[in-house]
Amino acid sequence: MASNICTRLEIAIFMVGFVCANLVLAMCGNISEVFEYNWAPNHIISQGDQIELTLDNVSSCGFESKKKYLFGQASVQIKLIEGDSAGTVTAFYMASEGPVHDELDFEFLGNVSREPYLVQTNIYVNGTGNREQRHTLWFDPTLDFHTYSFFWNRHFIVFLVDGIPIRVFTNKEDKGARFPRQQAMSIRGSVWNADDWATQGGKVKTNWTNAPFVSTFRFFIINACELLPETDDIMAQCGKLGRFWWDKPAFVVLNRHRSHQLKWVRRKHLVYDYCKDKARFTELPRECIS
Repeated sequence: MASNICTRLEIAIFMVGFVCANLVLAMCGNISEVFEYNWAPNHIISQGDQIELTLDNVSSCGFESKKKYLFGQASVQIKLIEGDSAGTVTAFYMASEGPVHDELDFEFLGNVSREPYLVQTNIYVNGTGNREQRHTLWFDPTLDFHTYSFFWNRHFIVFLVDGIPIRVFTNKEDKGARFPRQQAMSIRGSVWNADDWATQGGKVKTNWTNAPFVSTFRFFIINACELLPETDDIMAQCGKLGRFWWDKPAFVVLNRHRSHQLKWVRRKHLVYDYCKDKARFTELPRECIS
């Protein structure tokens, strides 16, 4: 289940708004044991449970977990690029491999000084994304670390910021919609230049005189079904109903408190929802149908 290369702690926590006692979590105290560098290792500094990603006009950079997971929860604390971060994207995401991959994204879209970051979330299923939502935040994510989490089971995917749900993607396979539930995903982070679209639709470009741009990740917590390398039968290993804590009845829907939080976020901080973008679709995507 949770990775045994991290320190295992039994604790009682509040997860996705549900009370869960005596869960065994993987608290990742040594980044190098859990993650490997995807590209540009000379732009990455890791020490203990913390990793710094640097972007300059030479290269972006990124890292990836050595293991892959199907269902569960993954969290990290991130402190985003300070000052003028226009054109940059810091990403915390989960992804499988190949052209028909599944993917869950937090993408933090930089901005000019004193203008707010936007948080873009996206979901790919069988290689198809274009399921974006964008939010503002109720704090400055450059001043301190904040916690960003994915919760994922066969019923829904929840994106959380400091334990507050900002997005729920519900399994609507009964309506003909696709839902990611058969491909294990690694946990990844990166910082890269996207000034062709990231800030005000690409109108504001990256100012390289402000480089290097640094985002810092720390305190990863992974509590998920780990796909072991000796088997390729992922559903037998991770898909058996009722085997794991995230299959319990309490995790089928958000409770009332978290539902109220989600409504507050949508009312105060949601600035774009692909399901509401009538110019994009002649027919509403099936997962957008109530």
